[in-house]
Amino acid sequence: MIWNDDFETLPREAIASLQLKRLKQTLDRVSVAVPLYQEKFSAAKIGMAQIKSLDDLRRLPFTLKQDLRDNYPYGMFAVPLDEIVRIHASSGTTGKPTVVGYTRRDIDIWAELMARAFVAAGSHRGDVIHNAYGYGLFTGGLGAHYGAERLGASVIPMSGGNTKKQIMIMKDFGSTVLTCTPSYALYLAEAALEEGVDIRKLPLRIGIHGAEPWSEQMRSEIEEKLGIKAMDIYGLSEILGPGVAIECVEEQHGLHIWEDHFIPEIINPETGEPVPAGEKGELVITTITKEGIPLIRYRTRDITRLIVEPCTCGRTHVRLERMSGRSDDMLIIRGVNVFPSQIESVLFSIEGIEPHYQLIVDRADNLDTLEVQVEVNEQTFSDEIKVLQKLSHHITKDIKDLLGVTCKVRLVEPKSIARSEGKAQRVIDKRLDK
Repeated sequence: MIWNDDFETLPREAIASLQLKRLKQTLDRVSVAVPLYQEKFSAAKIGMAQIKSLDDLRRLPFTLKQDLRDNYPYGMFAVPLDEIVRIHASSGTTGKPTVVGYTRRDIDIWAELMARAFVAAGSHRGDVIHNAYGYGLFTGGLGAHYGAERLGASVIPMSGGNTKKQIMIMKDFGSTVLTCTPSYALYLAEAALEEGVDIRKLPLRIGIHGAEPWSEQMRSEIEEKLGIKAMDIYGLSEILGPGVAIECVEEQHGLHIWEDHFIPEIINPETGEPVPAGEKGELVITTITKEGIPLIRYRTRDITRLIVEPCTCGRTHVRLERMSGRSDDMLIIRGVNVFPSQIESVLFSIEGIEPHYQLIVDRADNLDTLEVQVEVNEQTFSDEIKVLQKLSHHITKDIKDLLGVTCKVRLVEPKSIARSEGKAQRVIDKRLDK
């Protein structure tokens, strides 16, 4: 089933024609309304009249997350604030939050694209959608909520946490679709067993999961433990929120990105140049219908490739291969963005510690874990156990206070962490092997 045949099955030539028309309209608006783009286009010595084809898009400069931070909070809005009806923002764990504003039309388009996503994943009117994405400044909860209502489904706005109640509601209300992070889906399955509920016997049949990296192995585990079809969804608040792309239930391979609203490119993250067709690289997205905060060539840092082969579902929009990593060093731990440099800043502010550490990220009991291994100096290492325990608690608390992430700290003896002549391997992410 397809939600919007007119646009989801457009011939490729028609998609390209529509993209070019909408791209020119967007460029005309941002070149007048957004000072950042005025400066960028001027520095690149390019006028909007020079953009005559989609290939000309690559002549324009990139937009970076830092651009949003530098223009915090409203500097990149392309409309007056009284036309903005909704504001979302990132957590701001690495500095100022990135702020995005939506006009009424933006919200309407977002609901439309999420409705497309639900249908592509196998959902339909009459479903009971249990929405366990967080509500608030995070885009996940409200994005899925409005899409479910547009679809005509019954949405249960559970948000995150309160796991026992989640299980009771799923059981009593007859939830048929679950939206949440993949790790939380597995946690729900385990918690249900502890409550004596066999979640596989519930009416639940579809899970729509995103907002953190997950593997095919994890998909298999979710499908086996919950007895559902687990679908991968992609989105990022800077571009829209959830619903930028999603797998179709027919193929369950590659996420259709809605090309009538977004232009995807794949570039070499080192050079910024386009990679050959079908090769992996960094995903860059240009929005071509957003009013509140249009973004031109936004570098997502997500690594993927475009799948251009026709899909058996009948949709003509290209697919993104499952994200295989990021081009920067950001970690996502239980939904929180964590940069190793932040932890380093904590460690280096504490006496008795050597500048050698390693971060071990893993997944235990279906939840992300973070272990911080850090060398202590000779004097500290020879101190009594109580002193070392106090130091360990100190580090744990400081990291929790700064990042909001609970970690396990393991103090190790001097010179026990491997040295490197090149770039040190600060992070070992064992989740990628699971």
